[in-house]
Amino acid sequence: MLSIVVMTVLGADRPGLVQLLAACVAEHGGNWLESRMGHLGGQFAGIVRAEVPAERADALARALRGLDAQGLQVSLFLEASAQPVAAAPVVTLELVGQDHPGILREVSAVLARHGVNVEELASECVSAPMGGGNLFQAKATVRIPATANQAALRADLERIAADVMVDLRLT
Repeated sequence: MLSIVVMTVLGADRPGLVQLLAACVAEHGGNWLESRMGHLGGQFAGIVRAEVPAERADALARALRGLDAQGLQVSLFLEASAQPVAAAPVVTLELVGQDHPGILREVSAVLARHGVNVEELASECVSAPMGGGNLFQAKATVRIPATANQAALRADLERIAADVMVDLRLT
């Protein structure tokens, strides 16, 4: 029997952090299934999903928590039994606009109100070409429930785009 472990990791960025995690998982008979990791503000941050023999899960958890002594904070969660995902469209939402506080708050509020699940989100601020200032850019993969009124969702997103002055595309 296998246990699925989801871990979040955070530490001051430096070479070798991924190797620390990978070695720890492998030394406990684990298999690295998927991950998302990146450098943010001088920190290394990520999330990892791995499977490990059930009888070795506690030892893996102790070993991962022990990485704190090497500057890597790890939080662990046991994955709940997989629930079947209802057939629902997965779409990409992209937005770009002059950076200011509240853009993501407004857009995510519309998504939540329509029951849309954000499955992946990447965002950044970049220098605006030929005009100065900063642009806020975001790209999200979202799952729209079958019960959602897609026309109303699009209308609400277009209204928010006008309010917060961003170009928004849902494909």
